[in-house]
Amino acid sequence: MRVLMPVPDHDVDLTEVAVPWRLLTDAGHQVIFATERAGTRPAGDPRLLTGVLFGRLGASEEPRRFYDELTRSPEFTATVSWAELVPEEYDGLILPGGHAPGMRQYLGSEVLRQQVARFWALDRPVGAICHGVLVAARAREASTGRSLLAGRRTTCLPKYLERAAYLATAWRLGRYYRTYPAYVEDEVRAALTGPDARFERGPRVLAARGTATDDSAAFVVQDGRYLSARWPGDAYLFGRRFRALLESGAR
Repeated sequence: MRVLMPVPDHDVDLTEVAVPWRLLTDAGHQVIFATERAGTRPAGDPRLLTGVLFGRLGASEEPRRFYDELTRSPEFTATVSWAELVPEEYDGLILPGGHAPGMRQYLGSEVLRQQVARFWALDRPVGAICHGVLVAARAREASTGRSLLAGRRTTCLPKYLERAAYLATAWRLGRYYRTYPAYVEDEVRAALTGPDARFERGPRVLAARGTATDDSAAFVVQDGRYLSARWPGDAYLFGRRFRALLESGAR
C-alpha cells in the first residue's frame, strides 16, 4: 500500500519519521514523502542526532540508524509537493511531529491542512503523533467548518511533558521546546467537542520509551481509522498499530 507522509524542509523529529517508515517498508508498503516544494530533500532536527543538551535528550540509537538509512533512500529525495497531492492516490496518511522552529512551515500550512481534510474525507487510515496532531486539529471539514478531530478521541504531546522539557532547557536553548506560545495539548483540547471525554493523556512518562520489543512505556489512542500518539517514545507502537490499521482496512 502507499502511505503519504508530509514533512517540513527541516527540523522534523527523526524518530517519528524513521521508525514508522522502517516498519512500513519492512512490511512491503511504500512511503511517499511530501514537502512544500517537490524535490526538496528534507532533514530531521540535527539536535536529536547529537543530543539536545550535553549529549542527552536526543533520539535513541536504533531510530538514529533508521534515519540514516532513510536519508540514503530514493523516496527521501523524490518528494512530492503539498499543493499537487492527489489524496485518492494514497491508502494511508501519517502526520509526524517535531518541535524545533522549522516545524512551523508544516504545522502552519493552510495548503497542507486542506489536503489533509480532503484525505480525511476518504475515510482511510490517518495517523498523527506528537505535534503532528496539530495538523489534524487545525484542519477543517469542508461541510461543517469544524476541526477534523472535533468528534474524535485523541492524544498528543502532553502539556506536562512539553513544559518539563522547556523548563529543563530554556536556560541554554531558549524556546527550542516551545514551538508556539500555546501548549500542544491546550490547542488540541480546544479543537475537541467535549475535551474532557475525548482527550486521553495516557500514563505519565518523562524518560521511559517504548522499543522494538517492549511497548510497556508506550501509549496510543485509536478511534476508528484515526490513530494518535504522544511523543517519540510511542513511535514503535504507533508504527505497528498504524500498519495493522492499514492492512486491516478498518474504518
